[in-house]
Amino acid sequence: MDAVSLVSAVVAVCSAALAGFFGYWQQRRLRSWEQRDYMDRYGASLAWAAFDLQTRLFNILRGHVLDNDPDRGDGYMTSFLTRGTEREAAFARRSTVFVLAEYLGWVEILRRDVQFLDLGGNRLNTRVMLQLSRIGAILARIDAVSNELRLFRGQQRAIGELMVHPEGEPGRRRCLGFAEFCAKLDDDAAFALWFSDLLADVDRLAGDTAPAVPRLGELQTELVALIDLLDPQEARFPQFRLAFGRGGLPPG
Repeated sequence: MDAVSLVSAVVAVCSAALAGFFGYWQQRRLRSWEQRDYMDRYGASLAWAAFDLQTRLFNILRGHVLDNDPDRGDGYMTSFLTRGTEREAAFARRSTVFVLAEYLGWVEILRRDVQFLDLGGNRLNTRVMLQLSRIGAILARIDAVSNELRLFRGQQRAIGELMVHPEGEPGRRRCLGFAEFCAKLDDDAAFALWFSDLLADVDRLAGDTAPAVPRLGELQTELVALIDLLDPQEARFPQFRLAFGRGGLPPG
């Protein structure tokens, strides 16, 4: 091989190597942007779902405080499930289960489309995933005195899968809305079976909330911590920060 041919071969090899390197680099960049876009889009929806769930837990826990002080009126569960109309009780029961199921649905969507992210050096993503795992552990934990709203890990995944709307696609997924959720409870026996125990749990909480207070209080606090991670600038829930603080119940 003469010198010119050798140089040409070296240049060709180097060009191919550079093309491969830049192609790989560009793919990684695109994947990073795609993941960041998914996390921004889904993170907002997950934050709202966590907010709705923790708000309902707060109302249940705050209601327990009110129920123990006759001068301050009835709490949430007493007002709507124990002393409310049949329609009010049905709404309170189903909406309580729905906000839990919707939260699990958005966790499942994040798992599917972002594959729990390429965590790499992104400390915030790592903290979000750890917080989701912490919340999942509380939901699955066997309690010595109360197991209302308990779901083992497999049940959490299954309910999350059921809540993902079938018409979605990567990057554009969504959960079932409340009306869709109620319609499926009425019309789909297999779907409804997954939620029958949770619906019964809500009635048990209405009958006696006290045993569940420590566990549900811990769950509510960890959901608030997740919201703080997903909304660090407090842009979405400023009044929530003032009213609820960082988890737990206000004094009095």
